Amino acid sequence: MPKDYSRSLRIADQIQRELADLIRHELKDPRIGMITLTGVEVSQDYSHAKVFYTTLRSDSDNFLISNGLEHAGGFLRSQLSHRLQLRVIPQLHFIYDESIERGVRLSQLIDEAVAAEAPAKPDEN
Repeated sequence: MPKDYSRSLRIADQIQRELADLIRHELKDPRIGMITLTGVEVSQDYSHAKVFYTTLRSDSDNFLISNGLEHAGGFLRSQLSHRLQLRVIPQLHFIYDESIERGVRLSQLIDEAVAAEAPAKPDEN
């Protein structure tokens, strides 16, 4: 079992590297601008891959990016078949990764809480 687990991680990492290269150099879709692939999860039978991405663009642009990625999915999958030595090339499912956005928001909330608490400390002394 551990051997199979490490193989799926290696395949996911390789898919992420190849997709990042394909998106950067091969895709000409204007909807897909500067995106960052944050991770790939491959199913146990390697038939499906969840591709997590993030972008610095606005929320309204995320819809366009998502549509662009879904539209380019077939092209990306066919290009992966040329680059990867796999018997089965997984179906690609693109998912917007909100973790970075949530992290920035939490950091801002912490900064605001610390700033609101800071004036209270000198009064106590």
